Amino acid sequence: MKPQKRQSSGISKCFHRIFQSIFPDPLIPKSEQERKRYLLKNLILHFRPATVPEKTLKFSLTWGLGGMAASLIILQFGTGLLLKFVYKPIPVAAYTSIQVLQNEVMFGQLIRNIHHWCANFLVLIVFLHMLRVFFTGAFHPPRQFNWIVGLGLFGLVLTANFTGYLLPYDQLAYWAVTVSTGVLEYIPGIGVLLQEMVRGGSDIGPATLSIFFAIHTAMVPFGLIILMSFHFWRTRKAGGLVIPRAPQEEIKEKPIRVPTLPNLLVREIVTAIVLLAFILVFAMVFNAPLESKANPGLSPNPTKAPWYFSGIQEMLMHFHPFFSLFIIPILMMIALLCLPYIDYESNTSGVWFGSFKGRKMALVAAITATIATPAGILADEYMIDLAAWMQGVPPSISNGLIPFMIILVGIIGFYVLIKRKYSATNNEAIQTLFVLFLVSFIILTVTGVWFRGIGMKFVLPF
Repeated sequence: MKPQKRQSSGISKCFHRIFQSIFPDPLIPKSEQERKRYLLKNLILHFRPATVPEKTLKFSLTWGLGGMAASLIILQFGTGLLLKFVYKPIPVAAYTSIQVLQNEVMFGQLIRNIHHWCANFLVLIVFLHMLRVFFTGAFHPPRQFNWIVGLGLFGLVLTANFTGYLLPYDQLAYWAVTVSTGVLEYIPGIGVLLQEMVRGGSDIGPATLSIFFAIHTAMVPFGLIILMSFHFWRTRKAGGLVIPRAPQEEIKEKPIRVPTLPNLLVREIVTAIVLLAFILVFAMVFNAPLESKANPGLSPNPTKAPWYFSGIQEMLMHFHPFFSLFIIPILMMIALLCLPYIDYESNTSGVWFGSFKGRKMALVAAITATIATPAGILADEYMIDLAAWMQGVPPSISNGLIPFMIILVGIIGFYVLIKRKYSATNNEAIQTLFVLFLVSFIILTVTGVWFRGIGMKFVLPF
């Protein structure tokens, strides 16, 4: 055995010498302990700059949201891998495998709870992270493309949640996916084809479950790994996070910098530990929902989409499907993609809400949306019926184009009025519109989740 060990050692030294001759690095420490520290440090610094501005270490700048999102994704990979040992992605066995997991596998219920709640919290945390990026102006150059990458990551997180929603194959999952995929047929031209591609046929069945399982366990994780790595790299190339500053404070060319190790790393580890502790306690107290086995012949009432799509489902209650499911989402996505490339009058990176005036205007927009959106929902529910008043007119016009144009004119009027009243800059006016849309969509989501009852009628949750 000893000669083989010496031979193996000789081969290792030979390859090591060849590697050093091709990629010489005189800075690598010679001692084994120093070498390990060097490799660990450079592995970490591959995703983080060697030094970071001292001001960016303030927790109130990021609230740890980016690190929380990364921690939850890693936790999802781990728990998802464990679930695959038990789960069977075929309709006749999917529901039974979940029951076996919860009742017969040691800690199976806990693992599923962690995976389920992590997925829901991940949507919320990534959404809040994007809001933090916007309201601190962290999408201005040189970070504008990273905003696009962030949108891609958010899209993958939503895709992961939606495809994973069907996997338990219970009544809740089956009919929520049926409703969500059913609306695809309203997309002009390719709607029916797209619906059949997503479902693997005309109805939800074995092909649908197989497609969703493949996307959920293979395509989405691969995309997340690629985009997360690129997102971290772009952040590093931009010099790290935006430096927080007061509204009138100038951007300093050479801020005070401190080593990433241990200053940033310790904060990220502490945040991750606290988050994981919260997730563990939450998963121990609240079980992931599991209703009766999916029954294609018995539809629950009401049938709702997952909560992160409830805002769009609520819009479907007030607009023609062509507008609520195609026109409005497309326009909003285009607006989000173009957001960092608009010609702004100033660089507000690092300033919460851009300026003191911007904060005041954002508050006005939030109050306006809080009043106008519920008023519009109630008026459409109990007072206004354009389809009945305009008999003979196509629904796409009476319940689509006309209300859409009325709201569009109102938004334009609000934009012009508030920009003149406050003599606002381009930055402040666009931020005000963003807040208006944001609060309106949140109210639509809350309404869809808690204020829709049997037959999707408007009800009070209590």
